[in-house]
Amino acid sequence: MPELPEVETTAQLLGPALVGSTIVDVQLSWPRHTPDPERLIRELPGHAVRDLGRRGKYLVVGLEPSDRTLFVHLGMSGRLTVRPADALPDPYARTVFVLQDGRQWRFADPRKFGRVLLVADPEEVTGRLGPEPLAGEFTADWLAAGMAARRRAVKPLLLQQRFLAGLGNIYADEALHRAGVSPRRAADSLKTGEVVRLWESIREVLNEAIAHHGTSLDWVYPDGGMQELLRVYGRAGKPCLACGTPVEREVLAQRSTHYCPRCQPG
Repeated sequence: MPELPEVETTAQLLGPALVGSTIVDVQLSWPRHTPDPERLIRELPGHAVRDLGRRGKYLVVGLEPSDRTLFVHLGMSGRLTVRPADALPDPYARTVFVLQDGRQWRFADPRKFGRVLLVADPEEVTGRLGPEPLAGEFTADWLAAGMAARRRAVKPLLLQQRFLAGLGNIYADEALHRAGVSPRRAADSLKTGEVVRLWESIREVLNEAIAHHGTSLDWVYPDGGMQELLRVYGRAGKPCLACGTPVEREVLAQRSTHYCPRCQPG
């Protein structure tokens, strides 16, 4: 958290406020936000925001001149806002980009797991990522081939960003429930029909979450509406919305996992 839908929403909402704005200063109160603080402070000012996009869980900031690309990873608790010049300070604003008109683009990150990366070659960051689950390259055939080649449990596999970019804990649980697949199943045990249902469910739940501006579970990300539509995540002990069986929770590969033992046997 935040995952693909929350980052996509952030890009869509920030774009109108930032595109065309020039960054004139960078203020770091937590230098570990970036691997090279001096380089960020020295090289980013003077660049204008050309566009905002997303790759996996990264916010991708296209810059002009185009000799650099800025990536922001929100980590567990990151939030990006644009504030007027006279706004009160935010004690959790670890990185602040000062814009030419005096506004501040703030990266608040209470838990300090976020990252800011300024690179000359975007492949330094995106080259390690798997395909986008909402892009044309992510097909049912691709997923079937990827599953067939791996024996590990299906949920931890879906969370591997090198395998599939952007999918996180909430939406993996939701997609597996919609597909009727147990999160503990070995990936190479899924039959063709199960893989197709999982592929459809991944795309369906992500598109639905984007339409609802992501999921709000606590103060970290308060602007979403998808939490009202979650079928298993965060519902341990409550009845499954499909069959009424109590939803179960267990830790799988160190991640909290929610599922319905009846709808998702095995």
